[in-house]
Amino acid sequence: MKTLSLKLEEEIFNEAEEITGKLKLARNRYINEAVNIYNRVNKRRLLKKQLSKEAKLTAKDSMEVLHEFEQLMDEN
Repeated sequence: MKTLSLKLEEEIFNEAEEITGKLKLARNRYINEAVNIYNRVNKRRLLKKQLSKEAKLTAKDSMEVLHEFEQLMDEN
């Protein structure tokens, strides 16, 4: 495990303290879980952005291929 020094806004710290107390969960475990969830959310955001970018790059080619297939089907 890595050691990390962290500065939190007082309101965020107080809320986290309240929640960890009610959950009987160590502050360290709570923060680890929060960062893990936030990492997963941001990985999905990055993936969505990348897929959107790639879809835009291939959209024109995909439409051209679709039109070619339609023409082949119309010929038969």
